[in-house]
Amino acid sequence: MVGLLGALGRVGERSSAEIARVMASYFRARDELEPVSREELLDRLRSGVVTLLDVRPEDEFARGHLAGALNVPLAQLELRLAELPQHREVVAYCRGPWCVLSFEAVALLRRRGYQVRRLEDGFPEWKVAGLPVESAPLA
Repeated sequence: MVGLLGALGRVGERSSAEIARVMASYFRARDELEPVSREELLDRLRSGVVTLLDVRPEDEFARGHLAGALNVPLAQLELRLAELPQHREVVAYCRGPWCVLSFEAVALLRRRGYQVRRLEDGFPEWKVAGLPVESAPLA
């Protein structure tokens, strides 16, 4: 019975307008610059002026990622900064618009002097839109 009450409480929290407002303000506060739209990212990729950074874990990246993306999981980002060009814009993405991985990556890279923004959504939305994706070959 206690488990059921706890589960019902969690459902109520998720559907609460106040919780939604708090979450939205948290994410807006984490991103001072306007996120990059899919259309804008496609244009930048075609022009070759951006480095695309997938900060999801390696297994998720292997199952599918935006075409041409470099995978540096967030936990490894600080150790692998040398793989990112310092004087080229970076666009980070992860699992979707509420995924904190890309927000954390943007914050870390900005502190290190990178010009970086995040994709407004993530891999699932990109794939559903029928945009170019790649995956690792099956072993």
